[in-house]
Amino acid sequence: MSEITLADRFFDAAIGLLRTARERQAPRIAEAAALIADTVAAGGKLFAHGAGHSALPAQDLVYRAGGLALVNLLSVPGTTGVDISPATLGSALEHVAGLAPATLDASPADAGDLLIVVSLSGRNALPVEMARHAGERGLAVIGVTSVAYATRTVSRHPSGTFLKDHCDLVLDSGIPVGDATLTSERVGAPFAPASTVVACALLQATVAEATGLMAARGTEPPLLRSANVDGGADWNEKVFAEHADRILWRR
Repeated sequence: MSEITLADRFFDAAIGLLRTARERQAPRIAEAAALIADTVAAGGKLFAHGAGHSALPAQDLVYRAGGLALVNLLSVPGTTGVDISPATLGSALEHVAGLAPATLDASPADAGDLLIVVSLSGRNALPVEMARHAGERGLAVIGVTSVAYATRTVSRHPSGTFLKDHCDLVLDSGIPVGDATLTSERVGAPFAPASTVVACALLQATVAEATGLMAARGTEPPLLRSANVDGGADWNEKVFAEHADRILWRR
């Protein structure tokens, strides 16, 4: 038999987390899908937010072949991904109070819209205030986080609350505290993070369910096709024209 490699162990760990998410979050995925489908049917806009590496699952929903055209990225300058120098500044900004309300107030997000907030730990000021202020403004809020952090860490927001405490619905990624899935006696620190894999899967599963709900209700889901497939660009232009008021990333 061949030796089990660290790559094998990571795949096993990621598959295990995905299987757990599939089994335990199925009812929540259905509820989140209904929230999205209801928002679209009512003429509302869709937004996704994440900071640091939690921005990756949010970005994965935007301008995505096979995805909903109506999802717009709600970004706080300096916190989206690691494209700021030094990259550690982005992490520091997640601790700063007031950035989320200021961003939301300056955005086109309105009551009746829906916001997805992705944060692995959900403990920093930015995701807590983003979800809380969105709720105060009348937006529906879906949180994607690891609920385990709320029992094993301390909130960094003065309220002592976490992202999960300010959402209409929470998708629990089940990621272990610290994110890394592997250890080795020859390696000093845990390694091989899986939060992006699981968060992306949870959200794409939710969008798939929402797509099916829209179709079942007799509505053509506003999906994008790949521009690298013949006819894809023409299809997308039709979607853009029909939903121009809600596809904000083209402006």
